[in-house]
Amino acid sequence: MATSTVPFAPFEWMIAWRYLRARRAEGGVSTMTWISLIGVMLAVFALIATLSVRSGFRAEFVDTILGANAHVTLYSLGQITEDGRVDRSITDYAELAQRIATVPGVTRAAPLVRGQVMAAFEGRNAGVEVFGIAPGDLATLPRIADPEVARGNIADFENGIAIGSGVARELGIGIGDKVKLISPDGVKTAFGTSPRINAYEVTYIFTAGRYDIDRTRAYLPFFEAQSFFNREGIADEVEVMVEDPENVRSMTPTLLAAAGERAQVWTWQDASGGFLRALEVEDNVMFIILSILVLIASMNIVSGLIMLVKNKGRDIGILRTMGLTQGSIMRIFFICGAFTGILGTLFGVILGTLFALYIDPIFSFVNVLMGGGVWDPSIRGIYALPAQLHLRDVLSAVALSLGLSFIVTIFPARRAARMNPVEALRYE
Repeated sequence: MATSTVPFAPFEWMIAWRYLRARRAEGGVSTMTWISLIGVMLAVFALIATLSVRSGFRAEFVDTILGANAHVTLYSLGQITEDGRVDRSITDYAELAQRIATVPGVTRAAPLVRGQVMAAFEGRNAGVEVFGIAPGDLATLPRIADPEVARGNIADFENGIAIGSGVARELGIGIGDKVKLISPDGVKTAFGTSPRINAYEVTYIFTAGRYDIDRTRAYLPFFEAQSFFNREGIADEVEVMVEDPENVRSMTPTLLAAAGERAQVWTWQDASGGFLRALEVEDNVMFIILSILVLIASMNIVSGLIMLVKNKGRDIGILRTMGLTQGSIMRIFFICGAFTGILGTLFGVILGTLFALYIDPIFSFVNVLMGGGVWDPSIRGIYALPAQLHLRDVLSAVALSLGLSFIVTIFPARRAARMNPVEALRYE
């Protein structure tokens, strides 16, 4: 008579391990076991690699936005001028910046002057967006003051102009050279408005990490920009930096109250909201697709177990007649399938972690192998494929893989447990 045993007793592990070690006559079972293990390993590796690249891409994108741009921009609603244009100039920019700076959570408020000009150097031209900003305020922009690569000294900014590395490359210009800025809205004369052309010495070249910023941006000292763009005594906007950029929307009512009724707020999330939402949708879709890939890999475990159960029918009959319960038989075959899933998951985690940690040399090797040009920053916006390994991503991949592996293993294990020992031994 069969008696109950302690679940997952040592003899159950011993029998399961014996079944996992394939014999020559059971090569098909061994092959299916290896296929299942490799499939789970590759699926977990792909899931962790994708999640790490997704996290790295979003972090890099957000960091380049927050490191080189305002977290919040304050505009004036403007007034209608005599010629019918809307004048959004801010005349009390100094007082406005002081009021905004006193709002809890605000780290800096700085007036800006902005304008688009043509930059020229030795016959080469490039369109540039110029930001007029005080030297002290420029030094607080992380991606500008402490960029990935920089030439010159930011302390000399007040004596010249700071330009992005993409602008410098386009113009073929270096530190100490003088770049000409050409503005169509220049000097007003009796015969109309003539273009304004000024030359500035390049004192600082930065690489912010975003292709569009490095390729189009330049900074002038605030008062020099006021003079160049005919903005004497006025500013175009006030740039605000906050302690917690992710929760900037909650500060909007307070900022509007401090700025006054004719102010308008534009956050970095408003400016990049469409792209961030697209990233979120893509993340969810990729996770679902890769989860299906893990499920497919786990189904190979079922195929291997079914073959194992079929080949071990005689053994199951003998074990049952020796007194093993259905529960013991079920646990033996469950261990066989679960062990494959655990090993595949473990190896997949190792591969995925190594990929995330060494993505730069791996990508460099792929780039060399493909002859270069695999990653075009003008299309993708950033200069390299980023990856960030988070514990929650690894745990989610492990939980998904182990959960699916354990669940799909139950069905063939139950089939083995319910096998009639008499039928299993009838033709032996």
